[in-house]
Amino acid sequence: MRKIYTLVSLIGIVLLIAGCKTAAKLYDKGNYDEAVELAVKKLQKKPDDEMRSLLQSAYHYAVNDHETRIHQLSDNTNELKWEWIYNEYASLQRLYEAIHRSPEALAVVRPADYSSYLNTYADKAATTRFDRGMQWMNNNDKMSFRHAYTEFEAALQYRPGDLTIIDRKNEAFQLAVINVVVMPMESNRYRYSSYNDYGVRSFETDLLRQLQYNNGNRFVKFYSSWDANSKHIQADQFIDVRFRTWDLGRTRDENSIREVSKEIVVKETVYRPDSVVKEYKKVFAKIKTTRRTMDSEGNLQVNIRDANGRWLWSDDVRGNHNWYTEFVTYTGDERALGDSDKQLVNRRQEHPPHEDEIIRCIMNEINSNMLSRVRNYYSHL
Repeated sequence: MRKIYTLVSLIGIVLLIAGCKTAAKLYDKGNYDEAVELAVKKLQKKPDDEMRSLLQSAYHYAVNDHETRIHQLSDNTNELKWEWIYNEYASLQRLYEAIHRSPEALAVVRPADYSSYLNTYADKAATTRFDRGMQWMNNNDKMSFRHAYTEFEAALQYRPGDLTIIDRKNEAFQLAVINVVVMPMESNRYRYSSYNDYGVRSFETDLLRQLQYNNGNRFVKFYSSWDANSKHIQADQFIDVRFRTWDLGRTRDENSIREVSKEIVVKETVYRPDSVVKEYKKVFAKIKTTRRTMDSEGNLQVNIRDANGRWLWSDDVRGNHNWYTEFVTYTGDERALGDSDKQLVNRRQEHPPHEDEIIRCIMNEINSNMLSRVRNYYSHL
């Protein structure tokens, strides 16, 4: 038991020394705030004179640093200086609260309460941000409304729950939003009627859903034409999507021929059990390997225009479908074929996919490619 107690004591001493060294390192590097917070934690676990001394000194220098920066910022002409000053007082208040939570630390340092300063400069910072937002609102354009929204959002950080700021923030957002209507495709223009009714509608629905939930810009909202009309949405832009070309390819064959031969026994003459004479004959066959391919392509045009019909952006998006299979036939004597050749000959031929399946694959690829390009366009607005 004595050994166990000795071991526990040694571990405690090592941890205390490590704690002192860590706080001391922070102090030596000039990280006084962190040194104070760590010293408070160490004193809570185990009071120590060295840690008390370090806490006193670190708190003294931390206050000096912050107050020096506050004095310098007070002479700054930048209108955002109030929130910079607020941040300095917030750091001082964090030190105050950390020390007040520890009776041991509070017995060593009597920290100043900066809460009144926080209230004062939070109010100044909020007023400045609000005024900046209102100035942006006066410009009466989409980009200015976005800047105004950002300013009101910043103001609420210093004056949470202020109904006037919240109302202005919501107003700025509504005015900043670009409402985009995705127009329906004219499916009757395409000769692939077996796919159009469901496939084109599904294509539109999937495109709209993905744009609505992941467009990369919170100030852009997408609607179907039906939703826009039913909700009386004033459209700022329209997306027109139409297929320019379809090329459902024909199968093409590429053949390669190789000749094979084999010596086979055509006759055996048995004179006695240990004397058999065999007659051989060479047989031939030609093996034809056919590689059958079919390449299909669709080309979709995307146009974005504003409410006045002016074209803003256009792009062509392609989708491809490539299919191939291989099969083997032969002419000549089957006996010339080896085992591997027979397996190839007996393998079942694959048929090209149905037209609807080809179109579905092409449209899926087009949808993916187009989605990334449209997102990229709107992410930069």
